[in-house]
Amino acid sequence: MNFLAHLYLSGNNHNIIVGNFMADAIKGKSYLNYDEEIQRGIILHREIDTFTDQHPIVRQSKRRLNVRYNHFGGIIIDIFYDHFLAKNWSQFSNIPLELYTTEIYKVLQKDYSIYPTNVRRMLYFMVHENWLLSYQNTDEIKKVLNRMSHRTKHKSYMELATEDLLLYYEDFENDFLIFFKEIMIHTQLIIKA
Repeated sequence: MNFLAHLYLSGNNHNIIVGNFMADAIKGKSYLNYDEEIQRGIILHREIDTFTDQHPIVRQSKRRLNVRYNHFGGIIIDIFYDHFLAKNWSQFSNIPLELYTTEIYKVLQKDYSIYPTNVRRMLYFMVHENWLLSYQNTDEIKKVLNRMSHRTKHKSYMELATEDLLLYYEDFENDFLIFFKEIMIHTQLIIKA
């Protein structure tokens, strides 16, 4: 799952949202340096990643990708799934995506001072380029994958992945719709625990 899905799956708790958002930058047990609810958000993020990586439907989606992407397939599927969440947003929320993204950016910016430097930098670009809303558009997904490809040390070919997206578009979308309903149930159980 990528940014939009992680944020959506965090529910309405401000601190869980913040923890989930910055979790990739928090390594090992350093999450214990944060308040309890932020810790819960970081743990939730890790649980979402584990559930996603091990899920047979996600693995099925990865198998549809061209072999050239090698171990970058999971990242590509995360981006594709955020696209399908944005595209099908009204199935999962009564709040229009444009309003949701505006509000979630405000939530994320309130805690700017606690983020690691790389998260602050990323948040700046996320807000100013409105990444979350742009995920609806496959041309924007191509730009996202292109940026990510340029940041990798090894040749990833991610800039070509929208070819796969368009080739198997309905299959990827069906995978997403089935999977996302399952991960919603899974994360709600974690949040309530």
